[in-house]
Amino acid sequence: MRILFLCTGNSCRSILAEAIFNSLAPAGFVAQSAGSKPAGYVHPGALAELARHGIANTGFTSKSWDAIAHTPDIVITLCASAAGETCPVYLGNVLRVHWGVADPAGVSDPAAQEQAFAHAYAVLRARITDFFRLIAEQGAALATNRPELEKELAAIGQRHNDQ
Repeated sequence: MRILFLCTGNSCRSILAEAIFNSLAPAGFVAQSAGSKPAGYVHPGALAELARHGIANTGFTSKSWDAIAHTPDIVITLCASAAGETCPVYLGNVLRVHWGVADPAGVSDPAAQEQAFAHAYAVLRARITDFFRLIAEQGAALATNRPELEKELAAIGQRHNDQ
């Protein structure tokens, strides 16, 4: 199963989500991240947060969704709609869900920004853990029931909500 975490800039939240997902993923699951308007760099705060949790933080790039070689099975948008961010719209016949997370790069005070990255990491890790728990508990049943999978993934996006 291929997951695409999508943000506008692909420099913070989607990078965190990709790294967390792949660090926890069982065989057969892989995540990528991309942006509709890539920033062109990975935010150092995202890399530092990954390192704090012992997750490899090298090899990440801020890239466009046009650079994704394979069509994902699921696209998860991470923009913080409550903060007025516009979520990118991914075209294609894929399951789409929204897991809004506030953008830590938008915080200017260094100490507050570090806390914002820690919070984004915690929210994403909790949701991704819930995703894998769902798959472990109901995987086969959900694989053939796309509406139910979409409903369950949307519910995960409402848990641990920081919006």
